[in-house]
Amino acid sequence: MTERVAHNQWSSRLVFMLASIGSAVGLGNIWKFPYITGEYGGGAFVLVYLVCIALIGIPVMMAEILLGRCARANPVVAFRSLVESKSRVWGGVGLMGVFAGFVILSFYSVVAGWALAYVVDALSGAFDGLDGKRSGALFSSLTGSPQRLLFWHTAFMLLTVAVVARGVRSGLERLVTLLMPLLFVLLALLVGYAMVAGEFARGFHYLFDIDFPRVFLQCSDDGACTFTAKPLLVAMGHAFFTLSLGMGAIMVYGSYMPRGASIAGSTVVIVIADTLVALMAGLAIFPLVFANGLEPGSGPGLVFVSLPIAFGAMPGGQLAGVLFFLLLVFAAWSSSISLMEPGVAWLSGNGGLSRVRATLILGGAAWLLGIGAALSFNLWSGEDYQFFGRTWFDLEDFLASNVLLPLGGLFTALFVGWVARRRSSENELAMRDSRLFGLWHFVIRYVAPAGIVLVFLNAIEVV
Repeated sequence: MTERVAHNQWSSRLVFMLASIGSAVGLGNIWKFPYITGEYGGGAFVLVYLVCIALIGIPVMMAEILLGRCARANPVVAFRSLVESKSRVWGGVGLMGVFAGFVILSFYSVVAGWALAYVVDALSGAFDGLDGKRSGALFSSLTGSPQRLLFWHTAFMLLTVAVVARGVRSGLERLVTLLMPLLFVLLALLVGYAMVAGEFARGFHYLFDIDFPRVFLQCSDDGACTFTAKPLLVAMGHAFFTLSLGMGAIMVYGSYMPRGASIAGSTVVIVIADTLVALMAGLAIFPLVFANGLEPGSGPGLVFVSLPIAFGAMPGGQLAGVLFFLLLVFAAWSSSISLMEPGVAWLSGNGGLSRVRATLILGGAAWLLGIGAALSFNLWSGEDYQFFGRTWFDLEDFLASNVLLPLGGLFTALFVGWVARRRSSENELAMRDSRLFGLWHFVIRYVAPAGIVLVFLNAIEVV
């Protein structure tokens, strides 16, 4: 592997870590993690998730950063240039990751638009005195309106385009150095609010008490119980996806990484911060849910239906609601710029386009694709507009999250573990303890690919 000079570079290791944390921290941490933890039984699921982060998330993230910094190029060029044959097949793997990020951005912007809309609702006092029926109607009125969804989808996409078009230092770097500290401050304030206004002790025990039978045993009404591996596979899948792996985002951020920065040390910090946000989100949400007699396992509606009820019933709930949905917007914003960046880096670096033009083209295309996702909740929700039994939104989500991302992560692990020269990886990682490198190399060759294959087969309902 030969080093190449990057056109852009973060000003410091700290900025690289903040940007990568921003890429990893998103709707998956604050929206998805709490509700899947509620669905799969709390503390034991969290423990399984943390083990999966250690066994799959950290090694694969190190591999992506390694490839990016070594090649100093976008994912398409990185794969192709780091193999002696300059094979276009490996370049296709990088292109698949860029495409996955583009698809995710198109529907991610729609969901992030919901959070923008709820900031306005919280400011207007729309949560005051909500019960379950009225909260459900509030959310349905948003998703049922094509005009409102398209407005907020457009607003969020413009926010993303405005940052990415300005470049690495003037755009991405300035945003993440502002947003990431602010995100942690907002999250800490919400946890403090939950300690005062919610049943914090109950929420804490729910999140951290370990009860494996509750997670891995499915029991019928007659008392018969059977073992299920579903929670393990869900935890493994979420551990992989929450870190923005398999889509080229971490790889292209790694290409901007300063030469002397430690890849292993940076990865551990990024993963710890990402996991901390997910756990703090649980500590902010579950005490409020329990204090209002709501169900922690209420699924995707936990944030957009259940929490507004809690905010509307508690002292200071209006301010807490505004802060929470601002937090959700900031997390989604930092992730969306990382979804767009690999494609922009490829188009501007290899397509002969200026950065601004590449951003406008990619952002416009993602916005157009996202129209179908927005209409999936209203005008296109019927069977006549479904593809393979799924709405356009669900089809995009399934294709990107369950097919393209696992395959991207699998090929990354296989490339670093089997195609790239071991000595080159060892030199790039520069670990002081050769035994730690040997352990990482074993995991990236055998453990991570096996785990990703299981996630992939579970996602397409083979296991």
